Order: sequence, then C-alpha cells, then structure tokens
Amino acid sequence: MLNIAVFVSGKGSNLRAIHDAIVQGTLDARICLVLGSRPDAPALDWAASEGIPTGVISHRSDDTDSAILGLLEEHGADSIALAGYLKLVPPAVVRAFQHRMLNIHPALLPAFGGSGMYGRHVHEAVLAAGVKVSGATVHVVDEEYDRGPIVMQECVPVLEDDTASTLASRVLEVEHRLFPRALQLFAENRVNIENGKAIIQ
Repeated sequence: MLNIAVFVSGKGSNLRAIHDAIVQGTLDARICLVLGSRPDAPALDWAASEGIPTGVISHRSDDTDSAILGLLEEHGADSIALAGYLKLVPPAVVRAFQHRMLNIHPALLPAFGGSGMYGRHVHEAVLAAGVKVSGATVHVVDEEYDRGPIVMQECVPVLEDDTASTLASRVLEVEHRLFPRALQLFAENRVNIENGKAIIQ
C-alpha cells in the first residue's frame, strides 16, 4: 500500500479521483496528507472535510525544503502525487522521493510541457498548433518541469470545433482514469526506472 501525499494548487479534481479509486478498491493506497501551494486552494477544504490532514507550502520561505520534508515524514508519506500543483518542487524533495513522485500533465509530453504550460495555457497551445491529437501524461518527477520518465499516456482527439474549455473537459476525464492507474502500478512495484525511462513489468 502506498502512503500518498498529494500536492495541489486548485480545485483538486485529480485528488478526488485518487480518493475515489481508493474507496472503490482499484488503488491500494491511502492519502496521508494534502499539501497546497496556497491557503485558499479549494482542494484543501475538500480534504479537510474528508478528515485528511492538510498543510500549506510557502515557497517564499528559506526553509521550504525542510518544512516540506518534515511534514512528509510526520505523516508517513512514501510517495507523492502532484495533482494540479503549479509550483516547481524543491530539488531536495525531488531527491528524497526519487522515482516515488508522479505528476499528471494535460497533454502528450514531451509536447506542450515546461514552465508556464499548465491548465488552459496547455489547451490553447494545442489548438494554436493545429494538432489533431492531445491527451494526458503521467510521468515521474525530476528537477525540471514535465521532463521526467513517462509512465502512462492516453490520447484524446482534437475536434474541429474544440475550444480550450471543451478540450480541457475531455482531457480531464482521461486524467481522472489515468492517474490512479499509474499510481497502482507503483503500489504493485511494477515500475522500474532504467536509463531515464520507466519500464513497466
């Protein structure tokens, strides 16, 4: 069983998808902590209503690394899920949770990733590029935005009349399926990272 700390910045729909998968028995895990990048993130209120411990990460502090690591240790976290988390995770935290931190991204990486590519910005870039297919990606987190080994991807067609909102809605449905499935692979110890690639057994 995974003890997952979920990092959030917004509403937390992927957090709720992870929680739902646990309740339904398709993900062998528990959410031991939800950490937000801002105190008014709606996901924190939802987590508190479910009795899940919460905290807020201040990236303006000089001791952000130790504060995060202290909270993770206090709550027994052995894995991290970035569920709509818009900040770069401090390098010390990435190193401490090497190959045990996953992120969900609303496009088919390595395309449409990197700094500033989140939420609506991603879908607007996809439409502007005129590509016919987008999707979602779950990847292992390293010290750069959206650059770690890819674990799972699923495609979503881009329709001629799509707007950023309609495309986002269809991609989000895929995210909610994909992220718990990828986490379950780690719960089953079926993922090895070799030469910068995720190998699923």
